[in-house]
Amino acid sequence: MIDLPITETHLRTTLTTYLDEHPEEKPGLAPVLDLLDSGVDLTVRSEFRGHATAGAILAGPDGRILHVHHLALDKWLLPGGHLESTDDALLEAALRELTEETGIPAGAVSTVAHRPVHIDVHSIPANDAKGEPEHQHIDFRCLFRTTADVGQLQAEEVTGAAWRDADTIGDQVLRQRVTQTLQPRQA
Repeated sequence: MIDLPITETHLRTTLTTYLDEHPEEKPGLAPVLDLLDSGVDLTVRSEFRGHATAGAILAGPDGRILHVHHLALDKWLLPGGHLESTDDALLEAALRELTEETGIPAGAVSTVAHRPVHIDVHSIPANDAKGEPEHQHIDFRCLFRTTADVGQLQAEEVTGAAWRDADTIGDQVLRQRVTQTLQPRQA
């Protein structure tokens, strides 16, 4: 199989499919569609009007969610990060970021939903050391499960990891979707 980078078509298809399922989010995500419509390459990290990132929500066997302490932002966040040229799908990028940051092998992780459970646009502060102004991340968040525990953390980016109850997820919409998706189905 040949690796192809994530394309504008993949981003647009993922976004429009998501908005078909969650039409109430169209106003908040309209600027992302506007960027795509104007030909902006959202896969490029140097596009500071906004660029795509891939986030991972990882549920353990007890339903708790893995959080990592992000070094640069000095905050507890969900695993995730920038796209790479070898990523050919957002789901795969999220899994790659998860395994890089937490040391949990990809083979010990299963996909819960084959499309993002949430898409969030948020500001990232300027980073003078990297020469980056304040900019926007368009975070495509994917949900996974595992029975494994954290392995070797990516020390350049992550200083800690902790399993926390799902109700500690800061974003209310994401918290609700994760909780609903992880609930056992009633027969």
